[in-house]
Amino acid sequence: MKVAVAFDHRGVKLRECVLEELDGLGHEIVDLGTDKPEPRIDYPDKAREVAEAIHGGDAERAVFVCGSGVGASVAACKFAGIRAGLCHDTYSAHQGVEHDDMNVLCLGSGVIGTRFEGGERYVRRLEKIAETEGEKTYG
Repeated sequence: MKVAVAFDHRGVKLRECVLEELDGLGHEIVDLGTDKPEPRIDYPDKAREVAEAIHGGDAERAVFVCGSGVGASVAACKFAGIRAGLCHDTYSAHQGVEHDDMNVLCLGSGVIGTRFEGGERYVRRLEKIAETEGEKTYG
C-alpha cells in the first residue's frame, strides 16, 4: 500500500519511528516531510499536502503527525473525502479503518513516546500537586 507521511515541526519527533514501522510492514512511503524541527511548519499546510496526495492517487492512506494530533485531525477533515482520526491505540486505529473507512491516521508526538522535559513552570505545577497529595482533603 502507498502511504503518505507528513510531519509538522513538532511531529517530526516521531518521524523515524513512523518511517521504520511503515517500511517494516512493506508499505511504499510517500514522504511529504518535514525532517527537521526548524523552520516551523503549519499543520494546515501539511493537511493540504496529505489531502492532495490522496486525492491525486499518490497515496491510498496517510499518517499525519503534529504535536498533539488534534490540529492535524481537525485540519485534514476539512478536505472532501478525507476521513482523519486521532488514534493513540491500536483498537481505535483498527476500528477507524474497518468501520469508518478512515484514510488518515493522526498522531501526536507529544503524546507518544515522550519524556518529562522539566523546566521551572512544569516542576512548579508538580510541586503544587505534591502539596495537595499531602493535605487531608476528605473525611
